[in-house]
Amino acid sequence: MSLRRIAHLDMDAFYASVELLRYPQLKGLPVVIGGGRRKIDEDLMLGDTSRALHDIAVSEFPLLRDYTGRGVITTATYAARQFGVGSAMGLMKAAKLCPQAVLLPVDFAQYRHYSQRFKSIITDIAPLMENRGVDEVYIDFTEVPGGQREGGRVLARLIQKAIFEDTGLTCSVGVAPNKLLAKMASEFNKPNGISIVLDEDLQPLIWPLACRKINGIGPKADEKLQKHGIQTIGQLAQAEPLWLKEVFGSKTGAWLHDAAWGRDSRPVVTESEPISMSRETTFERDLDAVRDRAELGTIFTRLCEQVAADLQRKGYVGKTIGVKLRYADFQIATRDHTLDHYTAQAQEIRQAAGQSLKRAPLQKRLRLLGVRVGSLLPAEQAKLLPSDKEIPDDRNALLFPDD
Repeated sequence: MSLRRIAHLDMDAFYASVELLRYPQLKGLPVVIGGGRRKIDEDLMLGDTSRALHDIAVSEFPLLRDYTGRGVITTATYAARQFGVGSAMGLMKAAKLCPQAVLLPVDFAQYRHYSQRFKSIITDIAPLMENRGVDEVYIDFTEVPGGQREGGRVLARLIQKAIFEDTGLTCSVGVAPNKLLAKMASEFNKPNGISIVLDEDLQPLIWPLACRKINGIGPKADEKLQKHGIQTIGQLAQAEPLWLKEVFGSKTGAWLHDAAWGRDSRPVVTESEPISMSRETTFERDLDAVRDRAELGTIFTRLCEQVAADLQRKGYVGKTIGVKLRYADFQIATRDHTLDHYTAQAQEIRQAAGQSLKRAPLQKRLRLLGVRVGSLLPAEQAKLLPSDKEIPDDRNALLFPDD
């Protein structure tokens, strides 16, 4: 019987690496990806149609120090990370740490294109792959040729090489007996590394690590563990299971004990049904529902269209349409509206989201706006249900009130 070998593959600084394919002259420099496309970005790409993008001089790129607004970092090159900047950090804060970094806008269409390419390469080699987002996957190596050789290193090397030759992108791979350990292992030798974890490696390799290295232990749980003198996974493994259940609850306590001992029986799931799909955006400045009604209306429509496109591309329809608002004081409000039929049409989503929006408080200035479609069903299944509803054409209706 083959030993269970599960790989976690994580693309290296994925968004930044894709941008470096476009702008190879920035390789080795601190580069930050974040915020929407600005006029300066459009001018850079379209300013001189006679030259290729790779011929743009480094001195022409916008720098982080000149950024003003409220955008956040999506990702950064490893050269930029050395200055302490990282994902989810505000761009203004990052500018103080690394003002010389080149700032590029997020280009999700390009990232999705490369995401589909590298995943297609993987499934051609190892069909049992679980999608975990745009830049990471789990792969079951167990029965794949080469999946057992050198603990999985031979197959991991083959996949790395195939992805690089096709896309020019690098990835890091961790191979272990299960998902939990594979996820941790993929971080050991970044970038472009391969790490192998065997059963006998638990105590020398895993136990010395901080508890936060376990995927699923967040800052609050870690703080609670540290208050009880538990800082490493090895210390967590030695904690009494009964005590863990008393402190963290029966389910979480049992999971913490199993995780510390490297136990994880979750299978690689090749198809998982999404619960919902959503799109949201954080504004460069706080917007007022009355004074900035036109701008908000345009953004709102675009979000609905993007969600509709996501649903149609992935073959789903939904019937619970919701909105998410984050105010200037960081308070969050959500409202939703359930239709009596399923849809993936932008016009219907916009109308239903508008109904939700009318029930949300709009007195405070807005920092973020989001649109969500839930209660999803595969479109093919929905065809068997009655769903012919006439929706009035109100694309020009004002969704944000005058008073």
